[in-house]
Amino acid sequence: SENEELEEIASADLKYLLLPALLGAMTLKQVDLSRRLEHLESARAHFWRFLKLCGSYGLGSFHLPPASPPAEEGAGSPPLGGPAAAQPSLVAMASSRQAKIERYKQKKELENRLASMRTFVESGQADEDQMREFYILQIQKWISTSLEEIESIDQEMVILRSRGTAKQSSAPPHGTSRQVRAPLKPFILTRDAAQAKVFGAGYPGVPTMTVDDWYEQRRRQGVVSGQSAPQRTPGITDEELQKQQQEKKEEEDDEEALQKARNWDDWKDTHPRGYGNRQNVG
Repeated sequence: SENEELEEIASADLKYLLLPALLGAMTLKQVDLSRRLEHLESARAHFWRFLKLCGSYGLGSFHLPPASPPAEEGAGSPPLGGPAAAQPSLVAMASSRQAKIERYKQKKELENRLASMRTFVESGQADEDQMREFYILQIQKWISTSLEEIESIDQEMVILRSRGTAKQSSAPPHGTSRQVRAPLKPFILTRDAAQAKVFGAGYPGVPTMTVDDWYEQRRRQGVVSGQSAPQRTPGITDEELQKQQQEKKEEEDDEEALQKARNWDDWKDTHPRGYGNRQNVG
């Protein structure tokens, strides 16, 4: 109850004052990005309720932040009125920086004292006064943490809201559809028509005739005779034609190659391996 004093709370019940701060810390750990703004608002409300409760019991001296986050219009906007109006902002920034430094030092000191007392409390050797002091130190530590979290939450909420506003402004009006564009006609980048005729389009063209058609055209022009074109059965590729020629050559048993092989065999019979090798002498 807000009507009672800190001394009226039992030492074993002091730890329950930390419940709103722990709820705020757990809410910040939510990973659903689509509901990030909702989680930030809920966590801020938990931290603020914890700070208000601590302030009513006189636990620590701090300035209670506003119940609601700052409006988006005034956040991050440059001060108007020139250097005279900027001076109070600089003073506020300096005081805020100094407060953060002091809060950081107090937090480190509290953590060191808690570390030295934790063993006695967890082992059950601490008396009631030590337990009470331990829980009050825990509350004061979370007061510093809650102030830092609220400041960080306010900054993140401003960014999320400004990003949402930018998306809404860039989105097309409801019911309007994107105009359907006619397909573009392909074109070739050449300096002029004459260059295109001489050098082509700049990429390999598709063949317009086969080898047999080319031989036939040259034969009609009288450039080559009818025997120049290879005799090919329709429907047979170059690989198959080469394979047929190889098989035909093997069947005919080329007399010249056969005689050369026989001479080599006869020479090996009369000249053993290493014949004439004198180990580079003479």
